[in-house]
Amino acid sequence: MVLSLLVVLTVASYAQPGSIRVRIERWIGVQQMHGEVSFLQQGRASRPARLNDRLRRVGDGLATGEASAATLEVDTQIGTIDVMADTAIRIQSLEIGPNDGRITRLAVDRGQARLRLRPFNNPESQLDLETPAGVSSVRGTEFGLVVFPDGRMGVATLEGRVVTSAQGQEVDVQGGFQNITVPGEPPSQPIPFSNEPRLEYQVERVIRRGIRRILLTGQVDPTSSVLIKGQPQETDRDGRFTLLLPAPSRLRLAVTVVTALGQTQTYELDLI
Repeated sequence: MVLSLLVVLTVASYAQPGSIRVRIERWIGVQQMHGEVSFLQQGRASRPARLNDRLRRVGDGLATGEASAATLEVDTQIGTIDVMADTAIRIQSLEIGPNDGRITRLAVDRGQARLRLRPFNNPESQLDLETPAGVSSVRGTEFGLVVFPDGRMGVATLEGRVVTSAQGQEVDVQGGFQNITVPGEPPSQPIPFSNEPRLEYQVERVIRRGIRRILLTGQVDPTSSVLIKGQPQETDRDGRFTLLLPAPSRLRLAVTVVTALGQTQTYELDLI
């Protein structure tokens, strides 16, 4: 069972003079929980999330721990956001435009999320995800978003399109493609995406300062994450990573690869 969040819209009705004006708040409600989930409030200490908690103010949010998860249901069945382990997400704004468009802005400080959103009927409606590197904007698509430890944003689109923007430039990421945005740089040009948690690696025995070591170099898709013992490993913008390990008589290492859309595979590597 995952944590499920229901986004309930603020409906603001501006009627003709003399009629009744109705206003209903927008909020995100906690329905179910799995694992370690914290409720975040602006200017206050975090606390364990509880059923029926409501996120309604700028800065309110949730943080998932290791082996924890959350699902957000957006705008009365408009779609869902799967929030994966070790992820923090906060409300930037929940608005209704002049023409009743639903404008939702969320900040993903770290971690990974997968979105499934049907096309919006109102051309004013939009959902934005802000990360340390840039912004991803959607109006109906299925895609994954990753915020790496160094602040890079990875976007992989399964269907539809996502607009990534940073440094005053926008790049469309169509279905079947992925791109990376590095803090301080414009988004990269898209490259093909297969949603397969592939790993290529090689092992080299080296001597460093007179001590035998094992040098493991590997590569995954640029938007995939690499985990060892549940901890994310640093990768570069091309998905390359390097590990320098001790060289005992026998070494077996489990390397987990997670795509931006959540496909996972663990590789058991016999390094000696």
